[in-house]
Amino acid sequence: MRKEEKAKIIESIAAQIEETPNFYVTDIAGLNAENTSVLRRACFEKGIKLVVVKNTLLHKVLEDHNSEEAKVLQPILEGSTAIMFTTTPNAPAKLIKEMAKKLGKPELKGAYVQDCAYIGADQLDALVNIKSREELIGDIIGLLQSPVKNVISALQSSGGGKIAGIVKTLSEKEEK
Repeated sequence: MRKEEKAKIIESIAAQIEETPNFYVTDIAGLNAENTSVLRRACFEKGIKLVVVKNTLLHKVLEDHNSEEAKVLQPILEGSTAIMFTTTPNAPAKLIKEMAKKLGKPELKGAYVQDCAYIGADQLDALVNIKSREELIGDIIGLLQSPVKNVISALQSSGGGKIAGIVKTLSEKEEK
């Protein structure tokens, strides 16, 4: 491979990391063509981009990355390496877990998710449980709505007449 080709690949991978900052480093070695096709199709359906890369080129991209946390992934770049790029932080983890049961691969080497590095296959369960930004916002909204729902419920219930009476009495006292 010529130096210009390597530079283009490095630039392409770096651009992909900028576009989709969550990525998983996996090992898919040993999958036959049929199983690789099944994995690629599953990735496509989940909005995950699967790219097989040379370790030296990915090492160079991580070296130039502006995050020190991403550089922690450099030691895991051995053997066959494929990267799963995603905008949904836990989607590849769920897919890896599902496909590993069916196919025996892919195997998680590490991940860079939400500005944190995770190293080793033992981190898969932690990655599956990561919530996306939208899920966290939904949880916060639910927590904020809960007290308001309780007050409204109390006002509308049979005991709500008492509360409504107290509020009415207090408002009448303020008017006087």
